[in-house]
Amino acid sequence: MRKRSHSNSYEIPRLFGTDGVRGVANEPPMTVEMAVNLGRAVAAYFRKQHKRCHILIGKDTRRSGYLFEHALVAGVCSAGAEPLLVGPLPTPGIAFMTIGMRADAGVVISASHNPFEDNGIKIFGGDGYKLPDDAENEIEDLISDPARLDATLVRGAEIGRARRIDDAPGRYIVSLKNCFPRDLTLEGVRIAVDCANGAAYKVAPAVLRELGADVVTVGDEPDGTNINAGCGALHPEDLGQVVVRERCDFGIALDGDADRCILVDERGQVVDGDHALALCADRMRLSGTLSRKTLVVTVMSNFGLELAMRARGITVLRTPVGDRYVVEEMRRGGYNLGGEQSGHIIFLDHTTTGDGLLSALQVLAIAVREQRSLSELAAIMESAPQVRVDFKVRDKPSFASLTGVEELIAETERELDGRGRVLVRYSGTEPKCRVMVEGDDAVIIRACADRIADAIKQHIGS
Repeated sequence: MRKRSHSNSYEIPRLFGTDGVRGVANEPPMTVEMAVNLGRAVAAYFRKQHKRCHILIGKDTRRSGYLFEHALVAGVCSAGAEPLLVGPLPTPGIAFMTIGMRADAGVVISASHNPFEDNGIKIFGGDGYKLPDDAENEIEDLISDPARLDATLVRGAEIGRARRIDDAPGRYIVSLKNCFPRDLTLEGVRIAVDCANGAAYKVAPAVLRELGADVVTVGDEPDGTNINAGCGALHPEDLGQVVVRERCDFGIALDGDADRCILVDERGQVVDGDHALALCADRMRLSGTLSRKTLVVTVMSNFGLELAMRARGITVLRTPVGDRYVVEEMRRGGYNLGGEQSGHIIFLDHTTTGDGLLSALQVLAIAVREQRSLSELAAIMESAPQVRVDFKVRDKPSFASLTGVEELIAETERELDGRGRVLVRYSGTEPKCRVMVEGDDAVIIRACADRIADAIKQHIGS
């Protein structure tokens, strides 16, 4: 989490991290009290623009979603705004509905790919984009000032009324189908889709079937506690077994809020976000629709992606980890394609945020039009060996403050001698450190990653 200095010289943790507020449900910061106050503050912030503003609220399938949905509704109503409830819907669907309903803001209750015990809250503006830092800071400043927050409360007829939008899934399904070329169909294509027991458990199979596909479903029976559990984008290898067993042509693994996907080819092999980005960027280049012949990715994308794009005259720009940073760079530079190795892919010509189903449909359209298998298409790039070591930490001090760590990283980079790279960072949404080493020798980079991880664990490992 970000921190803020106060005049009394100590620091308190900020609520908003790289992707909203996130944590274990019913533990700080993810408490009901926080959600009520956040609802008030969001309503007060957007009521400056419209006196009777509308705040759209959606969620994934976590059991704790009930807690935070009702808490947010109470907070929003108490500050005089009108909540619009859409229930379980993918994060990109909530962004879409925020725009379509002309709401002033959209709120997503989800912890994305995290285990069910966690939950989170992230906010979109009325334009469907995640709030910028200055807006989050203003909302958080209001929450941290009890007197100002109490002043947002209204009475009598000014108290807001909540209503449900029952047709939200149908609207979102139609929008996705409209992103698929009208001259193509998925008839004759057998697809296995793993919904991660999450927000897309209804809409994902529906979209594919309505486009003509023969669909095999996995992870479409949420019970409030099984979201992301041994399924979805975190476990695409399991979907690979289903694809082979059921003789499918294509596999789609979504995460809990369906803003990203990992693909599986007809042989059961995983096709990550880098390969999907390479394929889509190349076809957009050929059709003249890739803005400024540029692809925006994060520092985590494989070096093999850069090589493949360079050979095709496509510039690759890198940002810090997080889809919000990718989107910010895309909007700043006028680019229309970007994403992450983890499966967040943003097609700004169609949407404002990562959308796992939309990404899968774009790749499916290429496969159908060219009558080629996903394994053939994914051969557009060859991944350089890459090793990641993720581990829990007690705290997140600067690496410079950990004796010997920065020196070890520098020594490792010298050892790789230009044939690889090292990236060490903390997760923005979990108490974890991530060590990534890339190079041309898998044995060497594994040893390097383990050595750096062990050195950090000695200081702050949990």
